[in-house]
Amino acid sequence: MLRRLLLPLAILAVSLTAVAVGTAGTQKSSGLTGEVGPGFTIEVKLAGKDLKTIKAGTYAIKVQDKSNVHNFHLSGPGLNKKTAVGTTTETSWTVKLKPGTYTYQCDPHAAMGMKGTFRVTA
Repeated sequence: MLRRLLLPLAILAVSLTAVAVGTAGTQKSSGLTGEVGPGFTIEVKLAGKDLKTIKAGTYAIKVQDKSNVHNFHLSGPGLNKKTAVGTTTETSWTVKLKPGTYTYQCDPHAAMGMKGTFRVTA
């Protein structure tokens, strides 16, 4: 009798673990990345492609600041986050994107063209 219960319970446990692991991976990363440096480049990408438009929502963004002469500054409706000039860092932010236009830039070099925008739709 006990053997008949153990096998279905073991199968259920393995199935639930597989579902939990698969779900955890997709919730942690939306594929949204921001990168500045090491040269004079700055970009925001979604799944490896330049981000132009995205739907409103809460996202994880992985930010790589690869130069101590730059920073990565993301701003828009209700959002103002940045890394520091003088250091290199890799960090992740959770951001709530509301409809509107968002700007990403290197503050010291924005006038030189180190900036971009993307639009968030409802």
